[in-house]
Amino acid sequence: MEPFEKLFGDLLLFVYHCFDRIVINGYLSGLSRPEQVVHFFRQILGVPMLSKEVFSQRTTDYQNWVEAFARNHKIALEWAQKGVRKEDHVLPWLRRMRKKGAYGVYFIFKSIEQGPTFRISVPKYPTKDPHHRILAPQRSRFTHYYFYIYDEVLGPIVMRVGSFLPFQATYYLNGHSFIEQELKKAQVAFRKNDNAFLAVDDVAALQAAADRREPPDHSKAARLLDADPGTQVLPKGAQTDELVALLCHRTNRVLPQLHLQAQLSDP
Repeated sequence: MEPFEKLFGDLLLFVYHCFDRIVINGYLSGLSRPEQVVHFFRQILGVPMLSKEVFSQRTTDYQNWVEAFARNHKIALEWAQKGVRKEDHVLPWLRRMRKKGAYGVYFIFKSIEQGPTFRISVPKYPTKDPHHRILAPQRSRFTHYYFYIYDEVLGPIVMRVGSFLPFQATYYLNGHSFIEQELKKAQVAFRKNDNAFLAVDDVAALQAAADRREPPDHSKAARLLDADPGTQVLPKGAQTDELVALLCHRTNRVLPQLHLQAQLSDP
């Protein structure tokens, strides 16, 4: 960062701080451990003995639900193709959602990937309960669904759900998409390219939107990841030691976004 600032400091237009891509893992706590799974099936559902067929039926039911959901809502459901970037493929559907001013799921991908499951085995030695089976966590390959969602607050997000028990979910958010929605609500003009704001009429509003992404009651430990308060705007031709420190000596993990007021000769 320091050599970059020394070489191109006179071209810097402004800098803001924002989390880029955010990944949230979701779990069904009641199905996260083998003993909980056994309790759920035997005590709650009344299934006397766990088997691959019992687990597979849950998968089949969920896959049938996804198929019906996509069909009833006229949502495209396709297998992900190797070498094709998912975000590029679904872009036409996202543009249609934006044009209509609608929100919700607009595309679903299917993909065979590794995920957490449980292995069922018969005890080596006889037990008092003839229906007793041993469950152990493992990882295997099975179908995962990627739900592409256009949200009113977060903008475009992706939710991946495994189709095999314990049905783990992963959410992919983008801080820049959230800021984009906030600026639109505030009617602040801007120019954005993927994960970067190239120009904005009100830099303070830009940083304020980035700061609002954090929950108000997050812990002291979480605040280690916060952006510095306020907006830092670099004047044209800035070369002071103070600005070098601003760009170089960040102790947190927030990504500084630098924007230039002129094209560089070398990309």
